Amino acid sequence: MTKPARRNAGSSSAFSLTERLFATADDRRAAKAVDTGIVRVEERLVEETAFHDGLAEVSARYLLDAGGKRVRPILAFLTAQLGDGVTDDVVTAATSIELIHLASLYHDDVMDDAEQRRGVPTAHTVWNNSIAILTGDLLFARASKLLSILGERAIRLQADTFERLCLGQLHETAGPRVGEDPIEHYLRVLADKTGSLIAASAQLGVLVSNAPDEYQQAVFDFGEKVGIAFQLVDDVIDLAPPSDKTGKTAGTDIRAGVVTLPLLYLQRDAPTDPAAAELLRRLDPATIDVTPAEEVDALIAELRVHPVTLETTAEAHRWAAEAVAALAPLPEGTVKKTLIRFADTMVERSS
Repeated sequence: MTKPARRNAGSSSAFSLTERLFATADDRRAAKAVDTGIVRVEERLVEETAFHDGLAEVSARYLLDAGGKRVRPILAFLTAQLGDGVTDDVVTAATSIELIHLASLYHDDVMDDAEQRRGVPTAHTVWNNSIAILTGDLLFARASKLLSILGERAIRLQADTFERLCLGQLHETAGPRVGEDPIEHYLRVLADKTGSLIAASAQLGVLVSNAPDEYQQAVFDFGEKVGIAFQLVDDVIDLAPPSDKTGKTAGTDIRAGVVTLPLLYLQRDAPTDPAAAELLRRLDPATIDVTPAEEVDALIAELRVHPVTLETTAEAHRWAAEAVAALAPLPEGTVKKTLIRFADTMVERSS
């Protein structure tokens, strides 16, 4: 059985985001449509994670119960208001997108050997890798069944997005090719792994609401760039001191040997900056493994205030600014204004 308290935690997180997006009385109609849509998505997510199998249902609802910001459905509901608004089909599309996102988390945590997600132990640590992977596959299947209701164009968009998710993970796993710039490689991985799904959310809102076709590319570009900015902010948040909001130990990615932009900037600077080279050496996963915990905490704190972390924050804001610029073809009004605020909110968050 799904625990209502945790499900409400996910809704509260989404409503908190909408409160920041809709700041004036003129935006109330759009805000109400988004809020109502989120309630409906929460209900549909519970329906779509019901299986005639006890283990499948428990594992499929595990991360759903842990909450989430519902960023992707919110974005679909915003762009849908360029057309017919938050219709039944838009809610179906948003539910499908959130299921794809949820499925990708199960798979990502296995690939990264992560220990915690949304403040709870990861699924593969609760059960095992096989159950986590198969749970993700089940959720992908449910998402595909939902999108099949919406026609060929929606299915094709999902297939293209799923292909990019897989390629992004493959390229992240393989690493940059010989002669390829590691920072450019990393940003391309972020575009595929994070940006593609946020972009698809924005495009589906336009597509399924029958909004003008000329808006599709604009919101797609916006979503992809916001997605990159979102992940770069995560790289910085990973270094933040422990808190209940993040549910993570400071420097979780660094400790696990996961590549982040601050580390890549250190690698870039190391040949000409002895201090950067020394910090990079001490942050090496093999070195961290044999370093006392309090010393590792000090290293993470040192990286937190290092110029490369400030540079990462600046890069996130640059991508957010490009996202806003991509909205030029959209008409002036609540939707465009709120999407701009959406981009600002993504880079100003602390969790």
